[in-house]
Amino acid sequence: MLLGLAGIVGVVASLAAWGLLELIHQIQVGAFTSLPKDLGFDTVPVWWPLPVLGIAGLLVAFAIARLPGRGGHVPANGLNVGSPPEPVELPGILLAALATIGLGLVLGPEAPLIALGGGMGVLAVRLVRRDAPPEMSRLLAACGTFAAVALIFGSPLVSAVLIIEAAGLSAERLNLVLVPGLFSAAIGSLVSIGMGSWTGLSTSDYALGALPLPDFPRPAFGDFAWSIALALAVAVGVFVIVRGARGLLPAVSRRLFVILPVAALVVAGLAIGFSQATGKGVDQVLFDGQAQLPGLITSAGAWSIGALALLVACKGAAWSISMASFRGGNTFPALFVGATAGVMASHLPGYALTPAVAVGMGAGVASVLKLPLSAALLAIILSAKSGAGAAPLIIVGVVVAFLATKALEASRAGASRDQVADEHPDDGHEVQLARQHLDDRQRVPD
Repeated sequence: MLLGLAGIVGVVASLAAWGLLELIHQIQVGAFTSLPKDLGFDTVPVWWPLPVLGIAGLLVAFAIARLPGRGGHVPANGLNVGSPPEPVELPGILLAALATIGLGLVLGPEAPLIALGGGMGVLAVRLVRRDAPPEMSRLLAACGTFAAVALIFGSPLVSAVLIIEAAGLSAERLNLVLVPGLFSAAIGSLVSIGMGSWTGLSTSDYALGALPLPDFPRPAFGDFAWSIALALAVAVGVFVIVRGARGLLPAVSRRLFVILPVAALVVAGLAIGFSQATGKGVDQVLFDGQAQLPGLITSAGAWSIGALALLVACKGAAWSISMASFRGGNTFPALFVGATAGVMASHLPGYALTPAVAVGMGAGVASVLKLPLSAALLAIILSAKSGAGAAPLIIVGVVVAFLATKALEASRAGASRDQVADEHPDDGHEVQLARQHLDDRQRVPD
C-alpha cells in the first residue's frame, strides 16, 4: 500500500515539477527573446536586463514579505531538505522561484523543486486521509521530493543520493524511506523521459544531460596534481562567494522592497558590463548556467583566459548577491562556475579539457553543498560520454574540495571566536554565549 501511495505521489509531484520547469523556461524565452521583438526591437537592447531583473526584485520581495512561507528557504543557508512546507506556503515559494529563475537571477530550480515535491506529498496525504500520522506525511513528502528532483537531473540515482545525503537519515529511517523514495524517483525520471513525446515540448530545455566533453580514456600522474590544485582553487572561490552572501543577509532582510530591486539591478549591471567588455552574451552571467554550460564547453577554444577570469568574477558576484537576496538552488551555478574554472585550468600544460571541467564541476558542487557523494556522482554522470578516465580525478577533486571547505569554515569560526574573546576579555559568561551564537551561525539555520 505504501508503494502504491508513493507511486501516486511520484506522478503528481513529477507532473507539478514539469509544469514549474516548463513555465520557468517559457518565462525566460518570453522575457529575453519574445518580448523585445514584440516591442519592435530588432535585437535585444543592452539595457534590457535592468527592467526585467528590477521587476524580479519586486516580485520576490512581495513573495517574501507578503505571502506565507517567505518564498522558501534562503539559498545562502544551504540546501534544505528538512520539514516540507505547508501547502499554503507553496504559492509564495512558486512565485519567488518563477521570478528569480525565470527572470534571470543566478540560482537554479532544485531548491524550489524540493519544496514543491515535499508540499505536494503533504497535500496528497491530507486529501487521502486527514488523520494520517505525521510519519506518513513526512515519508510521502520525501517521496514527492525524490520524484520532483529526479525530473531536473533526469536520473533517479542522482535524486536519491542527493536527498538521502542532504537529509543525513539514520539507518532505521533510511530503510523506511529508501524503497518508496527510489520508486518515486524512478517515476519522476520516467515522466521526464516520456514528457517530450507526450506534449511535443523538449525536456532538453530544463533537464540536465551528459555534456559534450572530448574522450578521456585514462588519467596520467600530472592530471592528479593539477586536479588537486584546481579543486583547492574552486573551494576557496566558492567559500568566498558563500561568505559574501552570508555577509549580505542582515542588510537584505531590512527593507526588502528597496534592497531586492537594487540587488537585481546590480546583477543586471554585472551582466551588461561583462557583455560590453568581452562581446559575449549577458546570458553567460545571468541565469543558473545550466543552458549555457554545453555551449561553454563546445566553444572553449574561443574563450581567452581574461574573458574566462572575468566571467568567473562576474558570475560569482552575481551568484553571491542572488544567494543572499532571492530564492532558488545553488547546484547549477556551482556547476557552471566550476566548469568555467576548469576551462581556464585546461590551458595548463598537460591538463586536458575533460578532466579539468569534470573536476571543476565536482569541486564546485562539493564546496557549496558539502555533499561529496552527490557532487562526485553528478560530475561523473555529466562527464559519462567522455569515458571512465575522469572518474578517479573527480573523486580526488571532490574530496579535496570538501576537506578544504571544512577547513576554511573551521578557520573562520575559530577566528570569530578569538575576536569575541579579544574584544571582551573579562566577560566570561557573555563570551561563552557569544561563542555559542557563532557556533550556531556556522550551522546557519533558516
